[in-house]
Amino acid sequence: MEASELLKKVRKIEIKTRHLSKQLFAGEYHSAFKGRGMTFSEVREYQYGDPIRDIDWNVTARFNHPYVKVFEEERELTVMLLVDVSASRLFGTSNNLKKDIITELAAVLSFSAIQNNDKIGVIFFSNKIEKFIPPKKGRSHILRIIRELIELKPENKETNISEALAYFTNVIKKKCTAFIISDFMDNDYEDAIKIANKKHDLIALKIYDQRESQLPSIGLVKLKDAETGELKWIDTSSKRVRNAYMDWWKKTSLKQKEIFNKSGVDFASISTDEDYVKPLINIFKKR
Repeated sequence: MEASELLKKVRKIEIKTRHLSKQLFAGEYHSAFKGRGMTFSEVREYQYGDPIRDIDWNVTARFNHPYVKVFEEERELTVMLLVDVSASRLFGTSNNLKKDIITELAAVLSFSAIQNNDKIGVIFFSNKIEKFIPPKKGRSHILRIIRELIELKPENKETNISEALAYFTNVIKKKCTAFIISDFMDNDYEDAIKIANKKHDLIALKIYDQRESQLPSIGLVKLKDAETGELKWIDTSSKRVRNAYMDWWKKTSLKQKEIFNKSGVDFASISTDEDYVKPLINIFKKR
């Protein structure tokens, strides 16, 4: 991609996502994540209505009168984006590829973070770590992230979410808020999700295309797995085949939800043909 064309694309995404983050997400983002990082500030005498869990028992014993710890919100949080750049993100049958939605979501979250004085960093992953951008602040940092989202050409095509989560928990030592943005075309990440969410505050955003949920009746077609390159002939005119595929999709989606629920991870599913604003705001409001 030529530099001038890339600049136009970056600018277009910046204008749209910066506006969204200012108008819609700044307040919701702050409400969702404020207080996630709290530091001890001082003690004061207990007042009626104070939570019992905030009592400082050492100070209370010393002065023979109840005292509570006072906490203040940390001035800044660290937000990490774990972005799936495997080959399946290049699928899409409406106006957008999965990659387009992933790019916009990542940009909106990045602008929301810096408007709240938070640092933002990114891990791009396939079945290996493709690129790590350490957390920083500032517009030029966000524009670098957007450029990478548009232009990054991963070395590998397959997905390994466990690998990405293990790297994330090793490289980011302090507790942070992390969004994992993927189509979750991977079968073995349950343990890694649980471990990562114990150390950090994890949110999963699944990006999918409606065509992935059901097969159209168009006769015999050759399908290629974007990640493995495997080719298969499928008779889509067979109702049995179409129903079996739909059952597989439903079971897989249900299994994903169960994994996130069991792990205590907030989760939203976003289709390429829908506006991502509503599901994102809903996940903020739930927190």
